[in-house]
Amino acid sequence: MLAAGNPLSAAFWDSAEAILNKINDQEATFGDVHGWLEATGTEPTGIIGLHVWAEQAERSALQEEMHARLVGYLEERLAAGEIDPDRLVSGDEPARQAYLALQERWMTSALPDGRVPMTVLLDEQDEQFVADWEAADREALSALQAVLEAAGTRPVPRDDLHAACTRLREDIARPGWPGQLLIAFSGESAGTLPADDSEMWLKLAAAVAAPQGDPAPPEKDADAMDWPAVEDLEDLDLNGLDDEVGDGLDDLELDEDDELDETSSAMAAVCALDHFDWLAVMSALASGGPGTPASAADLARYVRDFDPDSDEGYAEGSIEDVRDEEQAADFGEFDDDDYDELSIEGLFLHVTALWSVLGAIDEDDRLTALGWWGLPEAMQRVWGS
Repeated sequence: MLAAGNPLSAAFWDSAEAILNKINDQEATFGDVHGWLEATGTEPTGIIGLHVWAEQAERSALQEEMHARLVGYLEERLAAGEIDPDRLVSGDEPARQAYLALQERWMTSALPDGRVPMTVLLDEQDEQFVADWEAADREALSALQAVLEAAGTRPVPRDDLHAACTRLREDIARPGWPGQLLIAFSGESAGTLPADDSEMWLKLAAAVAAPQGDPAPPEKDADAMDWPAVEDLEDLDLNGLDDEVGDGLDDLELDEDDELDETSSAMAAVCALDHFDWLAVMSALASGGPGTPASAADLARYVRDFDPDSDEGYAEGSIEDVRDEEQAADFGEFDDDDYDELSIEGLFLHVTALWSVLGAIDEDDRLTALGWWGLPEAMQRVWGS
């Protein structure tokens, strides 16, 4: 290194000794090591704007190219004296901000061939995300269709469907809960919803699993988009929830001065549920049929016990074993410390509230004939679109 004219500094070697000691003592984190590499002045920051560099073995050809180009640019800036590694390694915040700004400018500037690194990298990232999501949709749809084939014919309860749609149209025609929340989820308006009962119900039901609208449309005032008042939720008779979830919901609704957009919160909660969660729930409900317990707590338990590789779809027993609530309480054992059942239950609380409005579950939080037909049908639309 001396012969190359780049022996680095005492500060660098002190930092190298410190990080090696942390590694040896098994106390170093990934962030510690990468932060030390960045302090050399030639290692790109892990996150630049909206772009996150993948690990070297996982980078695409485009990422590898842009990373190498950025490293070359940083080496040039270091040689020109624009980057001071000693200040970086000492944790100097202005130096770190300047180092990041230097990279951001390069990432958002056009290359000689006209490409802008940040733009092409994010485009590739978006394309990969869409491709992965579509693949997950196809896999989940195939698994659900196998469950539905085993479950047999699910007749359309025409009278129940018509009664539910008549009530839903009345709800949607007036402001407030629950109509305006359904409209917000569906991305439709009272005038654009299908006239056909089946089409309208399935569109609204599909939107509960995959919201299509904006959280707070500008034409709606804040009051119109409120989550239901406490008395409305009591009317829905959402049982099966742990006390902590119920208390949290009461606190949320009683705080009338809180500016939190409850529609946005509901959408965020629903969007946090993934393909596995929905497949677990739909498999349980489709297999169980009308009368299957479907409270938020039940849905979280179905996720906990779901085993897509087993014949029944569940780690122990079968879905018929949980048709009775007392048996459901003892269904299966879950020993995965990473699974937060209470949090999943809280996410499904928004789902069951809307399912009650749709008539998919009854006042006892059990699956109705309408829900048995319609919820899996709506889910097939979500994954097949």
